[in-house]
Amino acid sequence: MKRWAVLAVFLLAQAAFGQRHKLGTVNAETPEGALLQQIGQEADAGKKVALMEEFAAKFPKHEGAGWVLLQLQGAYSKANQFDKTLEVGDKLLALDPDDVETAHQNLKAAEGKKDLDLIVKWSGATAQIAPKVAAEPQPKDEDEVDYWKHRVDFAKQVVAYTEYSLFNAALTTQDGRKKVQLLETLQQRNPKNAYAAQIPGLVFTTYRQLGDNDKAVATAEQILTADQSNEDMLLVVAFNYLQKNQQLDKVLTYSTKLVEVMTSKPKPEGIADADWTARKNQLIGLGHYMIGSVYMNQSKFAPADETLRRALPLVDTNADMKAETLFNLALANFKLGESTKNTQRILDAIKFNEQCAALKSRFQAKAAQNLKVIRAQYRVTK
Repeated sequence: MKRWAVLAVFLLAQAAFGQRHKLGTVNAETPEGALLQQIGQEADAGKKVALMEEFAAKFPKHEGAGWVLLQLQGAYSKANQFDKTLEVGDKLLALDPDDVETAHQNLKAAEGKKDLDLIVKWSGATAQIAPKVAAEPQPKDEDEVDYWKHRVDFAKQVVAYTEYSLFNAALTTQDGRKKVQLLETLQQRNPKNAYAAQIPGLVFTTYRQLGDNDKAVATAEQILTADQSNEDMLLVVAFNYLQKNQQLDKVLTYSTKLVEVMTSKPKPEGIADADWTARKNQLIGLGHYMIGSVYMNQSKFAPADETLRRALPLVDTNADMKAETLFNLALANFKLGESTKNTQRILDAIKFNEQCAALKSRFQAKAAQNLKVIRAQYRVTK
């Protein structure tokens, strides 16, 4: 009778943990069985954990070791003892590499520690195990079908959870480099993950916050090949190439698209009318400014004049950009006046140079000098 005493004590707990690690028959007359009996009879949670730790240390090869470790991991997890949860989880996975429940517990422990490297590790490990478990065939033994259904359903849910875990960690971390790593890891593991549509934009924004312009531009360009609806990406790529005086065809393409997007884009919810109008005008102005700058670079003075006139009232709040726009308008009109013998163009060149020379900027002295030259050449007085 004594031989079976412990078995009844554990039946309820065994059912709760399914069939992952069965306890089997326990002989209470052996040291191992006697300790298992103590564990089963101990009502104090702390003392029970101490007894299980003792068993795991003394009898790691016993057939009941897996069951004890399973109870221990549950206790450690409940107590937020994350390091011990992970330590026991490693031992359980050594016994059963396809133990998706244990891998999931380790992932939860990594989240509890807020250890991003461990989250990457255990979300990956769990994501590898879960699909295999989800694909397991239905057992022929009817007594095992219910547990199989539970295990398969759980595995399917865990696949989605591993992706959520990475994405949530990325959203909550303040470390920009880690954020990008987590997002890119998720994208690499499953390009069709539930957050795929949000990831490129988050990576782009993070690179901008980090001041890594080259990677921000590269990310934006990749997105713009398929979707040109994001005004910030259009602006960053166009302005990048304009500053470098490279790929001016892209500057024209993206700047034109920027103007088109902002002209037709409705006001987002939660933004005040005045704030939206200011942003809209600013970006449209920047678009016209960049287009006009390219035309000036190409000595296409007529389209440059037309576009920069559109930009001028919209870049009024940016002193340096306003000065540059005035300077280029003066130059474009002077060139057009000379080539067409159009007096009005010359007068416009004088007007724009006067306005530019009145502003403190890097163009002020040059505009004042050009003004003297034009007046002298055309005998124009104030």
